[in-house]
Amino acid sequence: MAKQINNNQFLFYLQKSYFSALFLKPQQFIDGLLSLVSKTISGRLISYICTSSGSRRLLLQDFHLPARREGTSILEHYKALGLLLKRCTLLLPTRDRLKIKHFFLHSQVSCFKLSGCSSPLHCLGLQCYGVFLQGSHLHPRCSPPGSARRLELRIRLFCRGVLLSPGSPRSGSAFWLTRILKPWPMVNQARLLYIIFGPVSARDGHVVWQKMIEGPTDETSLKGLAEAIKLLYGTEAREWTADDVISLVDELSVVPQEWLMENNARLLLLSGNSICFTFLASKAVNGRAVELARLMVFMALVCEKDLYCMDWAVKMMQKVCKVFSTPWERSNFLQCLENTFAHLLMDTLQAVLAGERDEEDSSFLNLFHLVNAQANFHKEILYMAMGSSST
Repeated sequence: MAKQINNNQFLFYLQKSYFSALFLKPQQFIDGLLSLVSKTISGRLISYICTSSGSRRLLLQDFHLPARREGTSILEHYKALGLLLKRCTLLLPTRDRLKIKHFFLHSQVSCFKLSGCSSPLHCLGLQCYGVFLQGSHLHPRCSPPGSARRLELRIRLFCRGVLLSPGSPRSGSAFWLTRILKPWPMVNQARLLYIIFGPVSARDGHVVWQKMIEGPTDETSLKGLAEAIKLLYGTEAREWTADDVISLVDELSVVPQEWLMENNARLLLLSGNSICFTFLASKAVNGRAVELARLMVFMALVCEKDLYCMDWAVKMMQKVCKVFSTPWERSNFLQCLENTFAHLLMDTLQAVLAGERDEEDSSFLNLFHLVNAQANFHKEILYMAMGSSST
């Protein structure tokens, strides 16, 4: 008897009420991978999702219940729903997937819209929408940085002029910056942060993506990014943990490609002592002694170039040394630090001897600053050692 029933006949008997029962607990339904059984079944699932009864059952809207544990569960619900939609549309052409995306973008859930919620401070709607889109892979695909320069400029002007205007209180700016960044994956968060706060051309105002890659930059180009990082790290941005901010800074340093280490060091100095130490300590905890040593050397170089007190860099190094759990790890880091100074000096000297000079004679100037940085750095270490021994 079973052999005589084809797919269409089977689905005829699989009534909508059965789908309703399945969708009462979508996580269990997803775990069963029923949507991957066949293209026909996944098509029937999509049809049900797009009905009024299906969307009403699946698009939960209790976003405003105060401080409840279910806040996590509703986020998990929308994450699971996004995964379900991804599996159902896996074999569909892009055009059909976009039609389904259009349906959800124009759904009747008011909290999924920027101006649709009456109480945005206590609403999980946009976060739920974000995790849903991430799970479904219906996020707009990332274009290469700089490929939509006019759009980047408009985003920057709108966010800085309307949502993050200079006269806004820090709590308001922290709220809106969180709403802008949090729904997106980390790489998109870093790109958005660069678009809004990164350096721009003095000629046309467009974002300069190559600024951190082509050469050392100045404080003016990094000040906006540093202020945004301090805002997210502060007490006003309660949805951001220290690990979140450190991960964002790490991701930012490779947008659009890996930054020069000097620019990384300058950004950390401008971001403040607490962020700088937390970032460096995370390197120490994760056993990245070589990378940590390079950062410390370039911090000393930035202190020398930008006229910061060199004892700041030495005291920061001393604090970071206390993070290491064993004497061997501490000794290994200090050895890496001295090796980095030596290798960087030799590389810079080689560039000068090879005649690699531009109009500003930057190679010789870099060598000058680096020699002074090493001397002043070790001078402060000697002062500290002599002071502690005398007491």
